[in-house]
Parts: sequence; structure tokens; C-alpha cells
Amino acid sequence: GKGKIVDLLARKSDYIVRYQGGNNAGHTVCFGKKKLVLHLIPSGILHPKKICVIASGVVIDLKAFFEEIKMLSGHRISVSNRLFVSDRAHIIFPFHRLIDQLREERKGSEKIGTTKKGIGPCYADKASRTGIRLADLMNLRVFHKRLKVILEEKNLIFRNIFHHSPFSFDQLYRMYCRYRSRVAPFVTDTSALLAQAVQRGKRILFEGAQGTLLDLDYGTYPYVTSSSAAAGGAIIGSGVSPTQIHEVIGVVKAYTTRVGEGPFPTEFSPSLMNHIRERGEEYGATTGRPRRCGWFDGVIVRHSVLVNGLGKIVVMKLDVLDQLSEIKICVAYRYRGRQYHQVPADLEVLEGAEPVYEVHPGWLESTCSARRWADLPVNARAYLKRLESLLHVPISMVSVGSERRETIFVDGTGR
Repeated sequence: GKGKIVDLLARKSDYIVRYQGGNNAGHTVCFGKKKLVLHLIPSGILHPKKICVIASGVVIDLKAFFEEIKMLSGHRISVSNRLFVSDRAHIIFPFHRLIDQLREERKGSEKIGTTKKGIGPCYADKASRTGIRLADLMNLRVFHKRLKVILEEKNLIFRNIFHHSPFSFDQLYRMYCRYRSRVAPFVTDTSALLAQAVQRGKRILFEGAQGTLLDLDYGTYPYVTSSSAAAGGAIIGSGVSPTQIHEVIGVVKAYTTRVGEGPFPTEFSPSLMNHIRERGEEYGATTGRPRRCGWFDGVIVRHSVLVNGLGKIVVMKLDVLDQLSEIKICVAYRYRGRQYHQVPADLEVLEGAEPVYEVHPGWLESTCSARRWADLPVNARAYLKRLESLLHVPISMVSVGSERRETIFVDGTGR
């Protein structure tokens, strides 16, 4: 969903900025007969002449970065002189990926469900001040010294805790020296770059990588990612002043999905799960894992509205619900006789919560050809209006297909 919307909004933007996460994100964009999946590079790269920025809040796997550039080149999409990476961005190393994998394996049934891309271990090193940034890689004296010290500690962990063979310093050093020459043309002070763009009155679009319920602070901890996925993360992750943010747009599906482990109060029964999963192509763009699907959860979306200060929302994949005779909306949770209208921080409550549903009639006709609000079936419009009243936020766009043209732009008139 979000990849398509960033792609659409990029048309009216000058700069598109990724501010958190890494290649654990997967943004799918369809146009014409092409279907591209981007993990690190902002979706705006598909628009010629747009400037794309991977800011300091992102952790970057250089091997994945080069592979993505190669993929784009295969589609005749050039990144030259319009893709920039922060010199303060932290680097994901092979030992981060291995730690991620080994930790998940040791946890067994208590696993988090990470993508095993090394994201969490890299952010952990960043927070403990033992990480390596692109700026450090650019200075080989600094890089040699820091990698030596850090790898000694990592190898102790591999030997003594995981009983795994250590990494070779010489091999890693030589590998990243080769990477250094390849990434150098992209590396710059992106906070200064964006500050100059603001001064020149340029339009900047900030692209989040994960949903708010995966936010490190405001998500379903510990089943979260390791960065600030909420709108506030754009400030810290890019270096742009909060006074410069003029609008926050939330992207939500017409139903609810989740990848990996963690509580999911509105999860469908297996038969309905399979139906929605196939119609919505609900498979992780990064891992290929099947997404868990459920009814629209108004509790978590209200939480997202508040945490992000949303001014408008975009509803994706309305067409996936076209064949349902009735559709449910969760408006509250019930746990041990108490109703919850906010997302509880207590994981036990959230895992045991029973959703309180409203039941709405479906529309049982295709919405795929709708291009205006008035084209939608009456019951589809009623469903969307109920979402607006529940969330206290206007809907600005409705998506009824994966292609750019399969989008309804809502201006608030005629409703």
C-alpha cells in the first residue's frame, strides 16, 4: 500500500526521503506492466529528476544497496546524481545478519519474527556506540581501527555464546574497502542537503518504512522493529526541523494485516484468511512470508492517528473486500470484563483481548473500475464514511487496485 502512495505523491515532490529502517522494508510499486519492489531506495526514484535521500536514521546493507541499484539499472532507471546517502547512516555488516539469525533460532517459540536482515543488531550497536557509519568507512584509518575493536568483541560472542566460527578481519576489511569506492559517490551530509532544499522552497516527502504498530516505542513491543517508524522518526532520522513538517498522511488498508509474530485481536479464521490473502496478494515484499489478515482494527488505527498527528488518511485495497457479504470493524477490545478503547501496553491484555465488532453490509460488486467517489457502491461509501467518523480524520484517497490509475482522489465534495 504505502509504496504506491509514495509513488503517487512523489509526482508533486522534489525530494523523497527514507528516514528509518533498512532493507527489511518492502515497497511494491506497479505501473504499466512493471512491478518493482524497493527495499532501501525511496519509491520516488521511479520518477525522473526527483532527488532521493537515504537519511541518517536508516541502517544500510551495502550489498543490498548495490543490488537494488543494479535492479533499477536493468529497468533503465538511473540513480546518478539524484540518489544520496547520509554519511551518518550506520552500516549493516554480515555479523549483524548472523547474530539476528542465531538469536531467532535460540528463541524458538518466543521468536520475534524478524526478517533476519541484521536490522536490530545494527541499531543495537548504534545505541551502544559501537556501530560503524559511512563516514567512518570513508576514512580508512578510522574504519580499520573501529572494525578491529568491534570484530574482536563480536567474535567473542560467536565463539562463547553461539559456539559459531568467528569472522575474519582481513576478509571483511578488504570487502568493505571495495564497497567504499562504489558507495563514495552517493555519500554526503544529507541533513545539510535537505536544509538547503528547505531554504529553496522545495517540496520534501518523507517515506516511512514500517507501520506505527511496529514502532519501537509505540508499537506492540517486543514484536516491533528497532527504529522509530512513527512520523516523529522523520525528524530525528533526517535532521529536518519539526517546524518544517506541514502535513502527515496515514496509509491504512481497508482491513488489517501483520507479518510475523505478535498479538492480532482481529485475525481472520483460516478460510477467510486464505481468501483475503490471495485477493490482496498478502505476502511480504521482503521475505515472501504470508501476511496474517484480519478485520479493520479501529483501536490500533485510532492509536496511529494520535501518535502521528494524522491530518488525513489513505485507504488501500478496498477492492479486496468486494466479495464479502458482511464486513466487520473492531471498535474496542474486551478483556476480563473491561473494555479498552486505546491500545494497551500490557502484552498479556493485548494477546487475550476479544474484539468488539460492528457489522456492516458488504457491497458484493467490483470497485476496480471506480475513479470517483460517486462511482463506488453505496455500501462501500458507507463503510468508508464510518471509518472517517471512527477515526476523526478525513479520507483523501482510496485505492481500488495496484496500478497508479486505480486510485480515487477525494476532495470532500459531493459526499
